[in-house]
Amino acid sequence: MDFDALFNAELDALKGEGNYRIFAELERRCGAFPRARNHSEGADEVTVWCSNDYLGMGQHPDVVKAMCDTAATCGTGAGGTRNISGTNRHHRELEAELADLHGKEEALLFSSGYVSNWAALSTLGSRLPNAVILSDALNHASMIEGIRHSRADKVIWRHNDAQDLDRKLAAVGPDRPKIVAFESVYSMDGDIAPIAEILDVAEKHGAMTYIDEVHAVGMYGPRGGGVAEREGLMDRITLIEGTLGKAYGCFGGYITGSKALCDFIRSFASGFIFTTALPPAVAAAARVSIRHLKDSEIERAQHRNRVARLRARLDAEGIPHMPNPSHIIPVMIGDPVKCRMISDILMNDWGIYVQPINYPTVPKGTERLRITPSPLHSDADIDHLVTALSSLWQQCALARAVA
Repeated sequence: MDFDALFNAELDALKGEGNYRIFAELERRCGAFPRARNHSEGADEVTVWCSNDYLGMGQHPDVVKAMCDTAATCGTGAGGTRNISGTNRHHRELEAELADLHGKEEALLFSSGYVSNWAALSTLGSRLPNAVILSDALNHASMIEGIRHSRADKVIWRHNDAQDLDRKLAAVGPDRPKIVAFESVYSMDGDIAPIAEILDVAEKHGAMTYIDEVHAVGMYGPRGGGVAEREGLMDRITLIEGTLGKAYGCFGGYITGSKALCDFIRSFASGFIFTTALPPAVAAAARVSIRHLKDSEIERAQHRNRVARLRARLDAEGIPHMPNPSHIIPVMIGDPVKCRMISDILMNDWGIYVQPINYPTVPKGTERLRITPSPLHSDADIDHLVTALSSLWQQCALARAVA
């Protein structure tokens, strides 16, 4: 059998739909963010507008120094799993920093936010007898995979609809362990969950709550603890999951909760037990980044200013973008081919990098450019982006928003 022919047939179909992913080869420049060297076709240097390094902490001098200093003393890798090679003190110090960030007894590190969701949800669903997981309809793929892998019963409730969650919970037997899984900031639409309402419903039915704050940690709350911290709700949530790879500018994922909960996941989650631990240098850098953002409001304040300015400039030009209360600005295209074409022209002709978001990441017909300003984007950067988009809107005969 010609397996390559089968592979290529599927790839050709994907390309024909306009949903084939092309990766830009970029080289981030420390000290120059959001600038990057472009090794793909197009401008030699580009301005990045779709990074999840939301605050530019990946190039903060203190964070970079912590990573370099620790690599010089501990080496580049962890040496294996924490079970076999031992837990490095930088792992435990980072877990203590994360537990403090979320006001929890304990934290547990994973190799990524994807793995922390997959491992935690699959373990909870499989090890709690007769458990049922109630999942928001727009939960991330990592949460969906964890639930699927658990083989627990799954109930999907309408996105951000606490009343529908109430009805779904009421239909579950009162003696069954119930886990309500949802996110705070949803990464594609940028909307924010009604956390207090969800917690009210979950508590009414005796359910544990599991919140994914990966797009919120570092960004919201007086110390960067996320939307739940901003709203004074962290103590009511059973498990808070987050990432070190977005606003903290590093790498890795984590969960926080009670000592018993974290020890339970540590002891039974294959995604923790059999995975190489984070390099100590990464853990040290992440700890410095978290500690900095606990004390500094400068980055968050400037970030809010940049988001507000870009939204205002888009409105002035009639460029349609999805309204939401978060830092994520989805500029709506609604066509996969045009979305890819606009992205390519921005890169090649304007020196602007923003990746197209097509199906299956978003539903067909809602293709978009997902723009994420940072505190380091200047007024000139914003003006250049909006000028380019306005030109392309006219060139591609796309409808403008009506003021």
